[in-house]
Amino acid sequence: ASCMKLTNEDRLCIPVPMFHCFGCSLGTMASVTVGATMVPVIEFNPRTVLQTVEAEKCTALHGVPTMFIAELNLDDFDQYDLRSLRTGIMAGSTCPIEVMKLVVNKMGISEITITYGQTESSPGITMTRTDDPIELRVSSVGRALPNVEVKIINPATGEELERGQQGELCSRGYHVMKGYYKNPEATKEAIDPEGWLHTGDLAVMDENGYCKITGRLKDMIIRGGENIYPREIEEFLYQHPLIVDVQVLGIPDKKYGEEVTAWIILKEGESLTAEELRAFCKGKISHHKIPRYIHFTDVYPMTASGKIQKYKLREQTLDLLAERTK
Repeated sequence: ASCMKLTNEDRLCIPVPMFHCFGCSLGTMASVTVGATMVPVIEFNPRTVLQTVEAEKCTALHGVPTMFIAELNLDDFDQYDLRSLRTGIMAGSTCPIEVMKLVVNKMGISEITITYGQTESSPGITMTRTDDPIELRVSSVGRALPNVEVKIINPATGEELERGQQGELCSRGYHVMKGYYKNPEATKEAIDPEGWLHTGDLAVMDENGYCKITGRLKDMIIRGGENIYPREIEEFLYQHPLIVDVQVLGIPDKKYGEEVTAWIILKEGESLTAEELRAFCKGKISHHKIPRYIHFTDVYPMTASGKIQKYKLREQTLDLLAERTK
């Protein structure tokens, strides 16, 4: 709440589920601590969210990236009066830089923040502040929350890395869970003897403690011995003027070990071919990072809390390839 400068004069629209840590902690509990008004949206619908913000004159709005993307791409977006909005949190999954810029410039949420964490950390670990420079607020997940420790380690050796080096983000403090319910083995894997929670996320920390999430350890693609991080390719493809959303993942390949696959959602009414997208990539990103398989879709498989299920996209890709080889 303090990172958003939330007070009892604020009205927070909460379209994220209350059963999830985002709605429960960053929505409900944050509002209770300062006496802010809670304006819940019972079931997410982008049009309902904007109607609610306008009708209730909400000053803050929460959401996962896919929610903000859906709101921004409504055909009647310009008809809603969103001038009351000031702040809010984008979290739940990786926040694309281009989407953050649109939220600031098009939705007018000039003090939007990003919170990074996971349910195992109650859920916040780092957060941007409303008065951080705009470049940091759109490109990083902020710095450690008060009374929270953060470090970046070499996932292979456990050694703490110097600032600017990529490794696994770990956190320690009051916020870390006691453990997984009746699962001591999983708890032992997640929390080391010194109390550090190993998040499984790859990150880089700068000299001022600001972190950038660069991917998930398990999502890293190893193609022909080269490490490829989906986040890097996704951020590049978001710059294409016809693309609304993009998810990049790896699938097994006999020759290279893994190959790069992209699932694309285009702006309504627009068309793009796989060949045209590869031409857009050529000369701008390394050849081995250009997706070999490109698929277009209208919707991603998601959890009830708004997280995109990449494993299902991987299964769909393999099914499509199997169909082609029949």
